[in-house]
Amino acid sequence: MNPITTRRGLAAGAVLLLAALAGCAEDTPAAAPGDTTGPVAVKASDDGCDLSRRDVKSGTSTFSVSNGGSKVTEFYVYAEGDRVMGEVENIGPGLKRDLIVELPTGKYQAVCKPGMIGDGIRGELTVTGDAAAQVDTDTALKDATVSYQRYVNSQAIALEEKTTEFVTAVKAGDVAKAKELFPISRTYWERIEPVAESFGDLDPKIDARVNDVEPGTEWTGYHRIEQALWEKNTTAGMAKYADQLLVDVKTVVSKAKTVQLNPLQLANGAKELLDEVATGKITGEEDRYSHTDLWDFQANVEGSQAAIQALRPALQQRDAALVTTLDTNFKAVFAAVDKYRVGDGFKPYQPTADERKQLGIVVDALAEPVSKVAGVIAKK
Repeated sequence: MNPITTRRGLAAGAVLLLAALAGCAEDTPAAAPGDTTGPVAVKASDDGCDLSRRDVKSGTSTFSVSNGGSKVTEFYVYAEGDRVMGEVENIGPGLKRDLIVELPTGKYQAVCKPGMIGDGIRGELTVTGDAAAQVDTDTALKDATVSYQRYVNSQAIALEEKTTEFVTAVKAGDVAKAKELFPISRTYWERIEPVAESFGDLDPKIDARVNDVEPGTEWTGYHRIEQALWEKNTTAGMAKYADQLLVDVKTVVSKAKTVQLNPLQLANGAKELLDEVATGKITGEEDRYSHTDLWDFQANVEGSQAAIQALRPALQQRDAALVTTLDTNFKAVFAAVDKYRVGDGFKPYQPTADERKQLGIVVDALAEPVSKVAGVIAKK
């Protein structure tokens, strides 16, 4: 989910978990020749990213992305500075996913990332017109963005506070305290991850795993320190990484407090968080040294729920049945995770095949209705 390197190299099981959702997206027809308002067809391949047109009208646009290559791919729309306006990930070969995004007038880049690594295959995208923003015409949607911004602000404050405590413990050489604070500090990051990831290369600096790092780039961030704490039981040599982590987290926090989000970004972010669960947490790949993945799992789902709850009044007006389904399925996921609780936290997560399967079932059941939210919100 970031412009330098994709966060996760997917395990085969995770790809299969997402494949059903990616493949069963509505068969959105491409716009007719000369139509500047209909869906934009994106033909992604291992060496191409072809759009049916590269000019769209301001307001809500749909990009219908089909992967004709042999690698899992992603599609992004970037604003200036590689700020993510919208994305769809984990599009397996032969599959299709739609991105519904709200774009004001301006210049953007449309980007495919075959293999989900590197800067991707880029091309310009121009948005023209003077369509009113959703928040300017729908009070419920405006209230949703304000509500979610309050949530982001509260999580950002806690993220900075707990990361400061974690960094202090690391620099003091207090291994036990640092281990205790590692999953706690990450909780606030994981809850607002789509917002944090939208700011250029900050995400890989903060949260990349060793296999995510581009050649020639130094591995930094949470997982660099995690490895030292759990594999070597030491903080030796970690002070500089701890200092950089705090600098980067403070930058994210500063940006997150002022970023202007639109309703579709909330809807897409809720789905992205569940993709994070499916591709990193269920597999146990995220926190591979500490095995604290369930803290991240819980936080991702909580963040997804917060975005949906902010949109709830608008969703209730448009599709009350969907709201009921979402409520039921969120409860099912939390109940499944609660089985692993120990005190205020979770037991170390080293899942069996059956445990991955059972968690995958409930996450899959939730991801399906969450994937519908953007389409519902986009309706006039």
